Order: sequence, then structure tokens, then C-alpha cells
Amino acid sequence: MTRDFFIFSEAPEMGERIEAKEGVIMGETYKILDFTYRYGKSEQHVYPVVLLGERETVLIDCGYPGSLEMLELQLKRHNIRPESITALVLTHQDDDHMGAAAEIKEAYPAIQVLASAKEEPYISGRRKNLRLRQAEELQERLPDEEKALGAQFCERLRSVRAVTPDGVLSAGDQFDWGGGCEILDTPGHTLGHISIRSLNNEFMITGDAAVFADRALTIANPEFCLDLEEAQKSLEKLIQYQSCRYICYHGGVFQGVDGSRGP
Repeated sequence: MTRDFFIFSEAPEMGERIEAKEGVIMGETYKILDFTYRYGKSEQHVYPVVLLGERETVLIDCGYPGSLEMLELQLKRHNIRPESITALVLTHQDDDHMGAAAEIKEAYPAIQVLASAKEEPYISGRRKNLRLRQAEELQERLPDEEKALGAQFCERLRSVRAVTPDGVLSAGDQFDWGGGCEILDTPGHTLGHISIRSLNNEFMITGDAAVFADRALTIANPEFCLDLEEAQKSLEKLIQYQSCRYICYHGGVFQGVDGSRGP
């Protein structure tokens, strides 16, 4: 399983070590981007989603700090003008999901940054990031040979720039994005994690409430969930919807009962 917040002790470098791969287009109401990060011999893919509405174009999550250029390249490859993005929805506070939000907001100030009310204090920096707090507590228990990497990881989280959300999202909020969608509360991975479901059940954007691994939907990094019991309930909730496609930030598209990837 992808260890999304412990995969790199330092943030993956941009420039030569990072490649933007063309994302997969799924219908006309949403498009999936493919961000590829490389650090040494390690490679990680994450899959932000763009939801297309009648009046709005909405980006769901935005990658690590330094991902603005890659985002712009991906959008242009899908014939989406970066300045046409009207909102950025952050599913939660982890740096691989919201790390580039501040630079995106600076480059395109008209974009409205949205998150759940429970995540807003941590994304805005009004409260200490819970993943950083968890990592600092873990640091004290690490064996000596792992302390240097742990310290680098903590410093990486401290360096993430906060961004103040322009609005908050609540469970049951509905929008015309992606042909019509609603916000779901899916806590566990973090306390205020949210997911996005299409009203016609065509897709489910899971964030980190579910990852696609070993041909199945599963909990993302259960050992680091802030509330594992709630994370399990959220995973079961998503599965019960039986959406046609589960778009997982880690793992890509889970489609059909056999767990095959989408086209």
C-alpha cells in the first residue's frame, strides 16, 4: 500500500525528478490528472480530479508543495485553462493533498479554496497540523537509526505553507460540479476528511478515505489514521454506495466488482 505521508522524508523535488503524465479522461463531466513524483528510486503517483460544471470548474486536491507548474501543464493537456478553475476543494490537511494550495491561490487569486469546517483550522494554520503533531509524537519512539529521517519528515511538514479557506463544506452540500455531486463526511484518516460522490453514482472521489491497492478498496495507511475505527466506518460507507468508479487519490480508478482499472 502507498504510504502517502511517510513515503518521502523530504518533499519530492520538482524539476528533473518530476514528470507530468497525461491524465485519463473519464467522460465529459470530470477529468483525472496524474501527478508523478520522483525522489531517488522512489516514484509516487497521485490523482487530483477536475469536476466540470455549468458555471464552475473545480479542482479536487492539488499535490505536494511545488506542484503548481505540473498542475498547469496537466490542465493545458486537457484543454482546461488554469485561470478557468473557480474552486479548489481540499479533502483534508495532509501535505500531498493541500501542499500546493497556497501557491495556486497566489497565482490565481480568484480561486475559492474550500474545505470542511473541521479541517479548516489546520489548513489555515490556526491550529497545528495533526499529521505534524502525530509525527512529532512518533519521533520520540523511533529507533536511533530512523530518527534522522523522522526529523526530516517533521521539518517537511513544518515547511508547508498554510492557506486560508474561503468557505467551508458540509455533508449533504450539493453542487452541479461533475454533472451533480454531493459532499460526504468520511472521517478517520483525519478528523474532518471529506469525499465527493456524483448524484447519479457514476463516480466517488475518495480522497484518502479509500485507496486502490491489491485490486481492492482499502484503508489508507491504517497505522497512521487519526481514528482507525472511524476510518473503517468511512470505507464501508463508501463501498455501500456501489459507485460505478471510485477515483482514489492513491491507486487510481477502481471500477467494477473485479477491481479493474478504468479506461
